[in-house]
Amino acid sequence: MNRIVTGLLLLIAGLSRPAAAQNDFCGLSNKCIKAGEQLNFRVYYNLNFVWVGAGEANFTTTLETLNGKQVFHIVGDGRTYKSYDWIFRVRDRYESFLDTETLLPYKFIRNVDEGGYKFTNNVVFDQAQGKAVSGTKTYTVPKCVQDVLSAIYYARNIDYNSYKAGAKIPFSMFLDDQVYNLYIRYVGKERIKTKYGTFNAIKITPLLIKGTIFEGGEKMAVWVSDDENHIPLRVDSPILVGSIKVDMMGYSNLKYPLRALIKKK
Repeated sequence: MNRIVTGLLLLIAGLSRPAAAQNDFCGLSNKCIKAGEQLNFRVYYNLNFVWVGAGEANFTTTLETLNGKQVFHIVGDGRTYKSYDWIFRVRDRYESFLDTETLLPYKFIRNVDEGGYKFTNNVVFDQAQGKAVSGTKTYTVPKCVQDVLSAIYYARNIDYNSYKAGAKIPFSMFLDDQVYNLYIRYVGKERIKTKYGTFNAIKITPLLIKGTIFEGGEKMAVWVSDDENHIPLRVDSPILVGSIKVDMMGYSNLKYPLRALIKKK
């Protein structure tokens, strides 16, 4: 169960193998994010064909001021349930401060508390100059670079109807003082049943490298609502031991009605 909840905060964006430097994430404008939105997820772990609720992750969006400019403050909190803390306690918090129109990040904060290991990383982005300051070091980054949390919200504004099934949508992410060239593959549209209900959904898959949590390849699947909100509904992925499933279990203050919901359980 090591790092399962932390995985939720990373896997929707999909850390993938380096590829040729490309970026289709430039030029989008905010259409579906508004202040006050809240999204709640439950993380299930499967070992030997038994699913157990291992933790949760919650995402909130507020409107704040950063350096005299109004920004969205996105917070993602992930934690294991107390009944699993004795195995591996997780209390992680990710924060991103985004431009309200372009959804490009100005600042990223990562606070990790996992099994007694604690780590903090603050990154300040200068999108105009193509720079990222992490700690005391300055790095050159591509145009429209994302952090791991901002990428989730930016990707929600993609017009998937303009892509054919199988198309790759590339972008760049700055994480752990490195630039990764990533992509999302648009798979198509499906009807999906989750712990919350039945939805019309858009299916996408990231390409992953083998690491401490996930197997390599395009084995992870992500479904988002097929409506104006594009909120994540389910993430399904094998991990090195067992598999995980993450379901959206609650929401509030969406910008639009959740029209993708066909039937609630």
